[in-house]
Amino acid sequence: MRPIVLRGKLVSLEVPLRDDLHKVWLWNNDREVRRYLSKPAEVFFPEDELEWYEAIRKGKKREKVFAIVENSSHSLVGFVGLHRIDRGDGHAELGYFLAREFWGHGYASEAVKLALQYAFEWLNLRKVYARVYEPNVASIRVLEKNGFELAGRLRKHHHVPGHGFVDELIFERFRAVDF
Repeated sequence: MRPIVLRGKLVSLEVPLRDDLHKVWLWNNDREVRRYLSKPAEVFFPEDELEWYEAIRKGKKREKVFAIVENSSHSLVGFVGLHRIDRGDGHAELGYFLAREFWGHGYASEAVKLALQYAFEWLNLRKVYARVYEPNVASIRVLEKNGFELAGRLRKHHHVPGHGFVDELIFERFRAVDF
């Protein structure tokens, strides 16, 4: 068992474990999972995942990364993180991904909701923002379900395999008074 940080109906945000790295390595090398993430053409080695784990472990002040664990099966389904946490300006960037077999079950939406709860209640941030490539309709829906609004657009900013150069959309969500 790993420590649970926040629990939802479908998933919990839990502390990542070194034992998760094999799955992270497999998922990061899945071209469909990777398509809408940064550096979609990247190929990852197991040592890369170990370096990533050590970086998030050591950079806890500016990075909060959580394992997304499905409650009924206790299965690791993905990760969600608050990155570039800036306590002075009160904001952080949200990022998340799920393994392909867990898409379409509402896990990402609930994980984002829990990450926002952590950002606003525990870190006392005033804003969370996210960047998404325009063809990633599923991720845009996850953000919109969680109250994010489109704040800007970088036109033809990134190359996405199968789509060519696409717009990068920037969404933001401010802390509600009654979160």
